[in-house]
Amino acid sequence: MMTYAVMEAAGKQYKVYANEKIKLDLNRDFRVGEKLIFNNILLIGGDIVKIGTPLIPNASINATVLSVGKDKKIIVFKKKRRQGYQKTQGHRQHHVEVLINEVNCGS
Repeated sequence: MMTYAVMEAAGKQYKVYANEKIKLDLNRDFRVGEKLIFNNILLIGGDIVKIGTPLIPNASINATVLSVGKDKKIIVFKKKRRQGYQKTQGHRQHHVEVLINEVNCGS
């Protein structure tokens, strides 16, 4: 059984496996090839399951930044009927695509 982890980044939880690509909603300037270490590990699963209270001590996830970009544009439309009010806005969310190199279980 493959080892996986549930980590917390920017207020969201992600289930990750080793050698997996994921997109994170992180609002910071990243460079392609930058090494990241995530220490907020909530759960490690696989043959043996470790559950944090709330975090698992000494557990970490090593990752590498693959790309930085924006998602597709979404349209936000607001309207109040019979008031003559309508507003249209667009939004593109920033994201960082990372490759999970290793899941360290800690002790």
